[in-house]
Amino acid sequence: MRGEMSINIETALERLWRRAAASIPEWLPMRYVDWLPRAYEIALGFQTPDKGRSNIYLVLLDYRDQRKEAYGVYVGMSNYSPAERFDQHKAGIRAAGSVLKRGLEVLTGPSLHLQSIKRTQAARIEVELAQRLAAEGFRVKGGH
Repeated sequence: MRGEMSINIETALERLWRRAAASIPEWLPMRYVDWLPRAYEIALGFQTPDKGRSNIYLVLLDYRDQRKEAYGVYVGMSNYSPAERFDQHKAGIRAAGSVLKRGLEVLTGPSLHLQSIKRTQAARIEVELAQRLAAEGFRVKGGH
């Protein structure tokens, strides 16, 4: 595909995703995001040994119509699974405006280890993770 026009590459990738959809793990993002490896590294810096009922989640936000950097990230915390909470946002249930309007998908991978943790720890991690991502130059929403 080297030297191909980007529209041809995107079309080929869409065909591939349609054919392979059943075999693609839930944690694999559906779009290429150049800063995603760094998001994994930052999120891995947060650990908690205690079990609970809260989950940290990240949502990929689409800013391609507004900004030079095409994507941003929303950092949230919920007792619902990340996928369920994303669906609630998109349905307008206790929705953050940024996720309702610009949310593309849940970035499950970076926060897999931050599931089923104590609420107090989740609240702290949500704020600190958002701050760390912002300090690294990410466009961040949520994290409050």
